[in-house]
Amino acid sequence: MTRVLVVDDQFLIRAGLVGLLRAAPGFEVVGEAGDGEEAIALAALTRPDVILMDIRMPGMGGVAATEKILADASDPLPRVLVLTTFDLDEYVYGALRAGACGFLLKDSGPERLLAAVAAVGGGDALFAPSVTRRLVEAFARRASHAGRTDEPLPDLAALTAREVEVLRLTARGLSNLEIAGELFISEATVKTHLNRTMTKLDLGSRAQAVVMAYETGLVTPGGAV
Repeated sequence: MTRVLVVDDQFLIRAGLVGLLRAAPGFEVVGEAGDGEEAIALAALTRPDVILMDIRMPGMGGVAATEKILADASDPLPRVLVLTTFDLDEYVYGALRAGACGFLLKDSGPERLLAAVAAVGGGDALFAPSVTRRLVEAFARRASHAGRTDEPLPDLAALTAREVEVLRLTARGLSNLEIAGELFISEATVKTHLNRTMTKLDLGSRAQAVVMAYETGLVTPGGAV
């Protein structure tokens, strides 16, 4: 049973999501929140497996709430699935950096939503690698023009040569299976390298790893695989 917290400031959308999840087998709605502060309180109280997190809300938005929830939660951390109206919403990029596992468009159909929640609850990333690449590249371009003013980036020198290669291919949009074929190693070995990379760089999700690879310059928007 996947325990879900639904966060959206629009009552009708929130009610629709809650109703859909409650009607489907395998899901339990443990709470619903209308803003970020309420989401933080309910996440601590209910400890959901998955949080459906709206981005644009009055008061505290979804990015700040995601960061706070993941910073305060104990293992196992909830997996945050961002809900957005636009597939290239600038706030989605912020949510991925904060540790969200992926994003879902609000106009997705019921079957897509249920499959996404189930996948995220099972430990998978929601979106296809190609979607990750398109999202990150779009905002990496903006970041390169605006310049960076936030915290220092992780030091990739902590990684082995193989871990760097796996990270580079991950950021280029390849799946674990495709990376295994590219490097002539097993898929399990790819997962091991990626997990070690995330541990060394203190990253909480594959999405964060992809974002970090672009921000450190390991890969560049539009560059070759």
